[in-house]
Amino acid sequence: MAGLQPQDDDPLKMSHRETWKMQHERLHVKHRGHEAMHAEMVLILIAMLVVAQIVLVQWKQRHCRSYNMVTLLQMWVVPLYFTIKLYWWRFLSTWGMFSVITSYVIFRATRKPLSCRTPRMVYKWFLLIYKLSYAVGVIGYLAIMFTMFGFNIFFRIKAEDSMDVGVIMLFYGLYYGVMGRDFAEICSDYMASTIGYYNMGGMPSRNLSNDMCAVCGQKIFVDVDEEGIIEDTYQLSCNHIFHEFCIRGWCIVGKKQTCPYCNEKVDLKRMMNNPWERTHVLYGQLLDWLRYLVAWQPIIIGIVHGINFSLGLE
Repeated sequence: MAGLQPQDDDPLKMSHRETWKMQHERLHVKHRGHEAMHAEMVLILIAMLVVAQIVLVQWKQRHCRSYNMVTLLQMWVVPLYFTIKLYWWRFLSTWGMFSVITSYVIFRATRKPLSCRTPRMVYKWFLLIYKLSYAVGVIGYLAIMFTMFGFNIFFRIKAEDSMDVGVIMLFYGLYYGVMGRDFAEICSDYMASTIGYYNMGGMPSRNLSNDMCAVCGQKIFVDVDEEGIIEDTYQLSCNHIFHEFCIRGWCIVGKKQTCPYCNEKVDLKRMMNNPWERTHVLYGQLLDWLRYLVAWQPIIIGIVHGINFSLGLE
């Protein structure tokens, strides 16, 4: 009996939590006595984060268009790299479907002349992505809270399983929310220039009749004071009228704060008259933070690792 190996030391019989704990203890033993080196590495990381933040802010202020395009490209490529490397096939499948459909939508939005059906199709797709990402993100957040308060025990669900589901769904919601907003803005820019109602100076380049929507270019059949069966008609403070779905897609989904016809400033608070839409604005601020985290944080960490390696701190 004395010669038998203890059961806890057998990796095949250890649970996932026990294996992780054992690896964590080995890591502590490995790095014991290197406190000065660790402190230097932390200082390098903090300094790099500060410098990177200053550079990115200056870049965004001086060349916003190039900054947005590079950030969007990294948002699209960086998760794909980790997905293939870590064999996350479920994310890869959703990423592939989103990329194919969105590419087709962008293709339609950049055609000249622009089809009269394209703007509504573009807004419907990105509004769908917007709502789905918001719903999935909220469900993921609730699943995390569900696990942290221990409600998973009542349903006999392992804490690791429910937490994993919550984190994955939260990431899906935030990631596709960011991508949807950015691609919607690109499509909005292309369609605005293609429709051509206002030029670079902010003045309309052609006349718009009172019964035409300046976003989709189609006729408006419902008066402002009437209640439509499918959708209502919305009038901005500049007195130009639109299909409600079109102008809300333009302002909320596409993050446009100007009238598509006269380029006058739009009061978004006046448009968002219920708490559900105000929640979307706060959600958009969270997406802006995630954009930095996903697109630029891996680049910054890679540079920090390169500096540490060159200084012999690895």
